[in-house]
Amino acid sequence: MRQVEARLPYAALAISMACSLLLVGWGWLNLDGLTADRLARRLIVPLTRLLVFIALGLVVGQTIEATGWTRRLAVVAAPLFRFSNIGPRCSAAFTTAFFSGVAANAMLLSFFKEATITRRQLFLGNLMNQLPAYFLHLPTTFFIVIPLTGRAGALYFLLTFVALVLRTLLVMIYGRLFCTSDWVSEAAVDPVAQRGKDRREPMGIVQAIRKRMPGRLIRIAVYVVPIYTLVFMVNTMGGFDAAREWLARFVVTSLLPVESLSVVILSFAAEFTSGFAAAGALMEAGVLTVKQTVIALLAGNVVAFPVRALRHQLPRYMGIFSPAMGLQLLLLGQTLRVISLVVVGVGYYWLF
Repeated sequence: MRQVEARLPYAALAISMACSLLLVGWGWLNLDGLTADRLARRLIVPLTRLLVFIALGLVVGQTIEATGWTRRLAVVAAPLFRFSNIGPRCSAAFTTAFFSGVAANAMLLSFFKEATITRRQLFLGNLMNQLPAYFLHLPTTFFIVIPLTGRAGALYFLLTFVALVLRTLLVMIYGRLFCTSDWVSEAAVDPVAQRGKDRREPMGIVQAIRKRMPGRLIRIAVYVVPIYTLVFMVNTMGGFDAAREWLARFVVTSLLPVESLSVVILSFAAEFTSGFAAAGALMEAGVLTVKQTVIALLAGNVVAFPVRALRHQLPRYMGIFSPAMGLQLLLLGQTLRVISLVVVGVGYYWLF
């Protein structure tokens, strides 16, 4: 145990916390709107919640690995991952992503560290996980958006789903062409050894979690805490608001009628419901047609989501993966997402 503890990056954690405190101290002295109440509500509480969910995700992922459930979870999406040559381990992470995106990413990283999947498979597996992530968040958005926007909202969800299917198929085709995975040999496990793993004593699982969890969680906190703090400071200084307004003006003056301006701008707000409420109101008033409303909602999605991704997903991705890999995964995923939405939106505009 002492040897394990000696390898834990406490020095890096101390430097990380010191940098975060320096950022908070600078903001406290220089930013008028930064009060103790705002620090608690907008930084400390959300950051603590994020770390707790990451820790729970790591525990879930580690438990799945330790109990031998990886092979069983892989069966659920086996046809997709067998065709795409991405492999059964990424298939297991895909199934896990329907319940926890953090646990799925933690599993992908563990497989990569253990050299049971390649870097390419990790990237493709992460891109495939956009499909379960869509359904994971669908219930909370669908029953809010449809009452506000009606038919336009239904078309919006249909188009975003078509874009999701399109990029999922592209990922599968790419994997089919450029990945090599012998599903049979990877999935084949000695039945006796597998039964022993499935029946592993709870204390053995706890010991495995205790052995790996502290180091993983500390390494994640080293990056998550300062990056989250930096993003919070940029947001407090109005950086994201300025970016949203600039992007809104560009999109409206280039692509959309002036009447759609409020829809697009309000879609950028932290409470995304405001954008859909404004869209429904303008449509009911006859200012926007159903088609214009759908295009405006898609444009708001395209422009707003990258900004929201930087605010909310960047710390998580850089923490779970390395900063370089996390940034690459985030940029690749968002680029494919934006391109697919633009393609589907343009197709809808010209065809209907």
